[in-house]
Parts: sequence; C-alpha cells; structure tokens
Amino acid sequence: MSNLNNLLPWPADDLSSYGPVEAKPLGKTQQYVARAMHRNWVSIPHVTHHDDADITVFEQRRKAWNAAHPEHKRSLLSALVKASVAALQRYPRFNSALSADGTTLTSRQYFHIGIAVDVPAGLLVPVLRDCDSKGIDAIGEEVARISEKARSKGLSMAEMSGGCFTLSSLGHIGGTGFTPIINAPEVAILGICRTQDRFLPDGEGKPVLRQLLPLSLSYDHRVINGADAARFVRAIAEWLEAYEFA
Repeated sequence: MSNLNNLLPWPADDLSSYGPVEAKPLGKTQQYVARAMHRNWVSIPHVTHHDDADITVFEQRRKAWNAAHPEHKRSLLSALVKASVAALQRYPRFNSALSADGTTLTSRQYFHIGIAVDVPAGLLVPVLRDCDSKGIDAIGEEVARISEKARSKGLSMAEMSGGCFTLSSLGHIGGTGFTPIINAPEVAILGICRTQDRFLPDGEGKPVLRQLLPLSLSYDHRVINGADAARFVRAIAEWLEAYEFA
C-alpha cells in the first residue's frame, strides 16, 4: 500500500484570480468512481501490455453472418466476452483475487465479466454472470439490455458486483491504446480501441491490407508476470482468429 501521508497538500489556488470560472459539484456517481479509481491506482502495481489482434477473417465472417441474419446480428464486443472467458479458462491465474494484505490468492470457479459503460453521470460497470455457459447471441442481448439500463435508469450495486475480469472499450470513439485501471479485487482489465487498417507483408513479402484490433491489458504485477500477460492477450487474439460463425 502506498504511503500518501508524505504527499504535498493539494494546491489551494484561487482560480478565479486568473479569470472567469464556474464551479459545479461532482456528481455522486463520479465521486464514487473517483475514489475507487484512486484506491485501485495507488494500491495496485499496474503494468499494461499492448498487442494487436488480426481480426480480418473474423470481421469478414461476422459481416457475412449479420447480412444473413439481420435479426440476430453479432457484435465484436460479445465475441470478446467469450474470447475472454476462453482465455481465463486457459490461464486461471487471471481469474483470481488477491487479498487486501497481499497474502492470499483466491481462484474463482465462475466466469462473470464486467463491461465498462460510459453514462452521463460517469462510468458504470455492469457484470454479466456465468458467461461460460451462455452463447454469443445471449451475451449480445444481455450487453445491449444492461448497457441501456445503465444509461437510462442506473444500476444497483448487486448488478455491478462479483466480476472476474473487465472489458473497457473505446472502439466507438477511437484511440490506438490506453492504460485502463484495474477494478479491484480483479487482477486484470482489457482495454479495446478502434480497429486499424494496416498493410502487412504476406508469406511472399507482398503488402496485404489487414484489420488489426488494438488490445491493452493492464495487470496486477504482484500476481501476473509479463510473459503470462502476453500469452493471455495472444489467447484472446487466437480465439477471434479461429471463431466460426455457426
């Protein structure tokens, strides 16, 4: 745990002395998020691993599926939930929780995935339960339902508790990578940015246009080592590359 007692006091500058200002109270939701993020950032030694998943074939298959099934379209995010579950099953250390004193590591036997949702009041993270036993279509429907509820009505603490691993997507906005803050007591979180079109050499060295998905995995370095993080992200990428839309 970091010692905050030695920090300099927060600057007590009168900003209005420099020009016009407008002061508004921070909303209760954002106040809670701020306190949680501050605790997680100062308490967990974060490292972020960045990699790209080649989703060229995945996107071709997904678009073909959606064209043939307009009433049951599948999203990249719901596929990433299933890919994350597969990676957690393959590397169970990522599905663990470290005790507050850092002496006990508890391995979860369930797979609940959090989805960060941008709402007017701040940031909410609804948790999808038992994603290992749900198909991609059911997960897609649940993501849509719970995200809409988060934006319109808000969520209860029960709906935001019990997560094993969190996905935070900025793909609808942009970016090439970022460092998402781990949602304690989880030990990792996956950030997703917008797909990039990039020319890569094929087997003969000729440039071929590929679709690359930037993935940013922040992990607790007390529990997870860099090589394990690299393997975990590769497992997600390989799941997407091999996924058959059936």
